[in-house]
Amino acid sequence: MPRPSVVAEGTDDRVFAALASPVRREVLRLLRDGGPQPVQQLAEHFAMARPSFSEQLRVLREAGLVSERKDGRQRFYRLEAVPLAEVQDWLSPYERFWRERMAELGKVLDRMEDE
Repeated sequence: MPRPSVVAEGTDDRVFAALASPVRREVLRLLRDGGPQPVQQLAEHFAMARPSFSEQLRVLREAGLVSERKDGRQRFYRLEAVPLAEVQDWLSPYERFWRERMAELGKVLDRMEDE
């Protein structure tokens, strides 16, 4: 049995692993911009075999980033953004860190201009 691995406050490693792939990030972008879409429509954007693309969707599904709905023979995928909010919460302290560093750099540069 695989052990659950938590990065921070419920953010599962599967979410970060899913986001590591440019293909999966593009699928998320397509779903964000175009709403729920059938597999065939999503697959048209990628030059890969259907089983490989299905594996990409499986990873996103298992990470909770997409949901699947069957309508007859078609499968529709929809973006599930809740795990992304958890990632944003995890990244927030790093954003503050870099914002503070850039503000300090700006002050140093301003002083250099005066000298």
